[in-house]
Amino acid sequence: MIKYILGVIAAIALGLFSWLVYLYLGLRFDIDKLVNYKPPLTTQFYDKNGELVANIFEKENRVYVDYEDIPPRVIEALLAIEDTQFFEHSGVNLDAISRALIKDIKAGKLVEGASTLTQQLVKNILLSREKKIMRKIKEALLAIRVEQVLTKEEILERYLNQVYFGHGYFGIKTAALGYFKKDLYELSLKEIAILVGLPKAPSFYDPTRNLKFTLARANQVVNRLKTLGWINESEFQKAIDFTPEVYNQTLTKNKAPYVIDYAFKELKKSIPNIKEEGYTINLTIDLKAQEIAREALNLSYNNIIKRDKYFRSLAYKNLEVFPIELIEEQESYTKTLNGGLISIENKTGKILSMVGGIDYKESSFNRVIQSKRQPGSAVKPFIYQQALDLGYSPASMIADISRTYEFDDEETEKANKNAKEEVTAQEETPLDENIQEEENSKKRWQPKNYEENYKGLISLREALVHSRNLATINLVNDIGIDVIYRGLKNYSLEDMPFDLSITLGSFGISPIDLSQAYSMFSNGGIQVKPYIVNSITNRYKQTVNFEPEEKFVTTPEQSYLMTTILTEVVSNGTGRMAKVPGIEIAGKTGTTNNNIDAWFCGFSPTLQTIIWFGNDNNKPMRKSETGGRSSGPAFSYFYKNYLKIHPEIKREFTKPAEVKTTILNGEKEYYTETSKLPLNKSRLLEKNQIQF
Repeated sequence: MIKYILGVIAAIALGLFSWLVYLYLGLRFDIDKLVNYKPPLTTQFYDKNGELVANIFEKENRVYVDYEDIPPRVIEALLAIEDTQFFEHSGVNLDAISRALIKDIKAGKLVEGASTLTQQLVKNILLSREKKIMRKIKEALLAIRVEQVLTKEEILERYLNQVYFGHGYFGIKTAALGYFKKDLYELSLKEIAILVGLPKAPSFYDPTRNLKFTLARANQVVNRLKTLGWINESEFQKAIDFTPEVYNQTLTKNKAPYVIDYAFKELKKSIPNIKEEGYTINLTIDLKAQEIAREALNLSYNNIIKRDKYFRSLAYKNLEVFPIELIEEQESYTKTLNGGLISIENKTGKILSMVGGIDYKESSFNRVIQSKRQPGSAVKPFIYQQALDLGYSPASMIADISRTYEFDDEETEKANKNAKEEVTAQEETPLDENIQEEENSKKRWQPKNYEENYKGLISLREALVHSRNLATINLVNDIGIDVIYRGLKNYSLEDMPFDLSITLGSFGISPIDLSQAYSMFSNGGIQVKPYIVNSITNRYKQTVNFEPEEKFVTTPEQSYLMTTILTEVVSNGTGRMAKVPGIEIAGKTGTTNNNIDAWFCGFSPTLQTIIWFGNDNNKPMRKSETGGRSSGPAFSYFYKNYLKIHPEIKREFTKPAEVKTTILNGEKEYYTETSKLPLNKSRLLEKNQIQF
């Protein structure tokens, strides 16, 4: 009988052993996900100075840390509270299982686990959390197998990167950065104790919700370290008494949403899985400059609103002059007012700051990238640059006189249609204004200057400095609309109507595209394409760097002639409100018909900034809101404050050796071999011998 019983027991034991071996062999392929560990990782964006701009991720916010970068104290604290014999067992702790089994039998149910860190890792990645015998058996077998394939260090690395630490943080490095704004090596003992205590019940012990219970759990960790003799009395007491500052941050930590939206959309074209691959993306932007740009845009925005309220209050005080219906109608002047700003490095095209609107929370629409608006007079420097490259000089004389242009109905309709198609929801285009219909079905266009006067013959310099519309139109007529059109296309200006309306900027262009076009002036005749990513590093530490895209447009000396004119626009012309003490600034204002768009496009020797204001619905602003008045102050504010954080930047433009100077009518004038002075001026030079 005894032999029979022993035989049955032996058979059962052999069968159980065989079943376990079979089960073990069947599970050997299940650990591939753990061995070839590749968790979803958070992609992080940094500014040019290494400051975090934002995190983006799909489902799990995880910043990976290699074992070599995990401080020993973190490992000690984790083992003290979770698995003291981790480096002694082979995946399963039989002593702990025996103790837990006795407690479970006494309670009649599973009340205590005895999982090692390896088992916890297996359960977290490969198995469910349900408390069933079969799952526990699989867990133990898989843990044993994992210990045979991975080193203890590799297991710890995976555990500390995989587990959930509450508040949306996966992995201990993510939690350290999130809760304490510190890297792992910067943590105090108490902060470490808080983190390693979280995986037991991450939601309950979340320090942003239940700090009292979090600290109690952390003190258990500290006590355990003291009991094991892994810290001394002084370290123990200091940790017990310390209460760290805990931050309740958003997971994305997005400090520049317009920038991140744009960078993400650009990168996603070539990296579809960008949210899960843990890229480190170094941006070109400077977060300090970004904040100044945001302040600058808001400054001008608030000033426009204040002016509107002031004029409205005056109207309410004079109801006999301004009917209430008219005042209420004027509410549209600022109803959808908004703006945009982009600043780049002249030489490279690197975007230093980009603000796509006044308030991202109110509107995520990026007006720098997505909005196409009429540039108005901001297009004139490109026309005048063509004149200079064709042999005109800043001293060349052009006619500032009125002309009348006649069109057939069909021609006018076509011209208007072309212009209107470039501006979404635009109600009027420059061609519409001053067009008069005659009985013979002819239409007349009579453009005029902003000041509504004529000066006769004026120099090319004066015409651009004071943004004379008639002089510009006459210059285009002299050169030829076909030549001007081809030239503008060469300057990267697109989607323009083939008619004289382009002289007044009657086509749509985004601020970022206008910024590219303007770089031919700020960068000595070489256009650079604005870009926002410096480099991308993947999870395997492989890095791709990005370089500027350049396009030769004109020579440095010809470009410098334009710079001298645009400098005078700021010092004496329409851009006076963009002046910045202590640094040379060149630029051009742009104001479209009915004050629908207000631009300032300017640059210093190292930076270029484009600013736009207008209503999103393309309704007019007040007549007082010109490019100089609306956008100029924002430009000035940006550069004044940028100089405070970068006093070392270059302050004066460098004159190429090929550029000559002379004195004409008591003023310094510039010329080159291509842009020689007019004949009568040249003879005057020879006579007076005033030449430099």
